[in-house]
Amino acid sequence: MYFSNSQFQNIITHPQKIDGELKPGENRMNELAGYADEAVALRRSIHRRPEEGWTEFETTYRIVACLEKYGYDVKAGIEAVEPSAVLGRNPELVAKAEARALAHGVPQAFLDRLGHYTGAVAELATGRPGPVTVFRFDIDCVLVTESTASDHVPAALGFASEIPGAMHACGHDAHTASGLALAHWLKDHQDELTGRIRLLFQPAEEGTRGAGSMAAKGWVDDADWFFGAHVGDECKLGTVGVIRHGFLATSKMDIHFKGTASHAGAKPEAGRSALSAAAACTLMLEGITRHSGGATRVAVGTMNAGEGRNVTPAHADMQIEVRGETGPVNDWMTERVKSIVKGVSESYEVEGTVELVGQATSVDSDPEATVVVAKAAEILHYPCLMLDHAGASEDCSILIRRAQEKGVKSTFFLWGCNHHGHHRPDFDLQDTESLPCALAMLTTVVKETNGR
Repeated sequence: MYFSNSQFQNIITHPQKIDGELKPGENRMNELAGYADEAVALRRSIHRRPEEGWTEFETTYRIVACLEKYGYDVKAGIEAVEPSAVLGRNPELVAKAEARALAHGVPQAFLDRLGHYTGAVAELATGRPGPVTVFRFDIDCVLVTESTASDHVPAALGFASEIPGAMHACGHDAHTASGLALAHWLKDHQDELTGRIRLLFQPAEEGTRGAGSMAAKGWVDDADWFFGAHVGDECKLGTVGVIRHGFLATSKMDIHFKGTASHAGAKPEAGRSALSAAAACTLMLEGITRHSGGATRVAVGTMNAGEGRNVTPAHADMQIEVRGETGPVNDWMTERVKSIVKGVSESYEVEGTVELVGQATSVDSDPEATVVVAKAAEILHYPCLMLDHAGASEDCSILIRRAQEKGVKSTFFLWGCNHHGHHRPDFDLQDTESLPCALAMLTTVVKETNGR
């Protein structure tokens, strides 16, 4: 399928109207009603049991159970990810999450099958020649305590998070649910399709820790089309957005300083303070100069140091991130961090190390894939925004980069909701209204790429 520049602009700037106002395609919504209801029920169930990156054992169990019920052969856990490419995975948290999943009814045999990893991959093979199209859905939560206010819908309707300090405050529960509903629709409509459609349920998007492990597994290497999607951001309910250029590249790093303990009163000169080194490092990181190649960000999120009031702190640990408008700018920021840690370590006579625990890059969508999404929005009568910037980062960019290196036409799009901001205790997405929109977009994109 090819659209000329004039056709492309028409799709973007002149979506169809019905009775003078933009409306979704009613016939399409009626067709998808049952799948949308299923998606809403799944989203609310998943919302109650949020799990942070690399601990999504209950979520993976639910995903696999649904997919196998629909008739898919599913790769899960260690079969779905490449362990050598995993970033930011804490074995202690993994063990605690496995124990919690077991207590919540996940069978031990299933946990054994996963091999201590999470995530899943399923594929519909139509048996007819045609393109390979891949969709990605992230499955982890955010470490935010959910609001209990009476006007917060999950709390009011009784499906708020049951896990203290964790919440689906970025909509990944809806992403997972929309992917499962899409899987169900694909099975029911496979006679109308060609080629193969592959669904990636990716762990650990938060902290940009998971996409690299699926990219390294090769799930996008043989594809013709790749699509990532997210709810919200700049798109309000009933609208769609396409990221043509955007997302900040980022590196997530843990910094560790190891000094020498001493008695702070009797022998202060014998100590080498890791805390002092970390404090100096913080100030220097905040002072990294701006870059002429694009916008930059730096954030020191946590610092933990010391063991007692009268002991020279021998250990200090920091969690930080840098971002850049482009990959090269972010790489420059990352090298500045390493240089600062090296300099501070020498100055304070401590040992300093930098550990990469997450990464993402910037996105430049392929025009052909962008047009597919814009065309789907036009068919559904959704206003479609063309976006050339994004202040956040998204590790789907790693999958997009891998796909584009293999010649795969790729893009990332948004489906709207009305929210107060992502990663907030009161985040919500109007699931009975937004999930039908998501499913309509996903199935229409499939019809455009793999329809008979």
